[in-house]
Amino acid sequence: MSGKIKFAFLLTGGCAGCEMALVDMGERLVDALEHLEVVFWAPTVADVKYKDLEAMPDQSIDLAFVDGMVRLEEHEHMLKVLRQKSKILVAFGICAALGGIPGMANIHPTEEVLEQAYKKTFSTDNPEGIFPQPSYVLEGKYQLTLPAFLDQVKPVNAVVEVDYYVGGCPPHQDFVAKAVETIVAGNLPPKGSWLGTGKAVCDSCARNPALKGRERKRVEEIKRTFEGAPQEGECLLEQGYLCLGPFTEGFCGASCPKVGIPCRGCGGPLPGVKDYGAQVMSSLGALLTDEAVDQLLKKYPNLVKLFYRYAFPGSFLGKAEQK
Repeated sequence: MSGKIKFAFLLTGGCAGCEMALVDMGERLVDALEHLEVVFWAPTVADVKYKDLEAMPDQSIDLAFVDGMVRLEEHEHMLKVLRQKSKILVAFGICAALGGIPGMANIHPTEEVLEQAYKKTFSTDNPEGIFPQPSYVLEGKYQLTLPAFLDQVKPVNAVVEVDYYVGGCPPHQDFVAKAVETIVAGNLPPKGSWLGTGKAVCDSCARNPALKGRERKRVEEIKRTFEGAPQEGECLLEQGYLCLGPFTEGFCGASCPKVGIPCRGCGGPLPGVKDYGAQVMSSLGALLTDEAVDQLLKKYPNLVKLFYRYAFPGSFLGKAEQK
């Protein structure tokens, strides 16, 4: 791309952690800003309104990042507007790409989600059981509105066409820098691609048995993370801790396994994988002994929430739920 790239960033139903990953680029972000003109960054950074985005000419934004999943009617509306105004739209972070952890709410009825949030938590003081309403008249004359709550969490591509995907919860700042540099240079892969290394977390993990010149052993016992500390330097999966590193995009540099925490899959799928959770279940089955499978089912009674922790709304199962 020649000249300054007109750049936009929209936070939908996220926690703004992915935006922090962009800011965490530090000096590299300053260098990138020499090539970017920020025309919209809401609602967290720039003092702009949604009507400002709606007033922009179509296709006037060269590059737009979307952070967060879709849960409100407002999210749907703003995504459609941003798509209309943008030439390239990137689902930035696993919530935008596949639905993320909030997407596990789709396993439960909407009423149950609201009950838990507004009535059943120990810190909630709501004896009248009042839930947020899309419309409310205060004192008989003030019309107050809130965006309507959708029945399902959706990834961005369930609402608009997405050109590129970036995984991570949040994306590692080193990788974000490389991704931004790639975009600025115009060296982009085919549309619809995930911007990643194409390699698994294990490829950059010092615990990988392959680095010690041997094949991975079959898993004979399943351990939860609270059942003792793992041995230093040894593969977490071999020790029985359900590390999803072999099946997960590894631009993070194996940050979690380095400190003894099993990978849970926030990086998203490896190239060619259409359903992250289904691939994990299929591949993991070949690594577990029969005894380990029995332990897995006892210690993890809800495998959907384990294998689809970050990916349920974007999976085949999640899409079937949305119909």
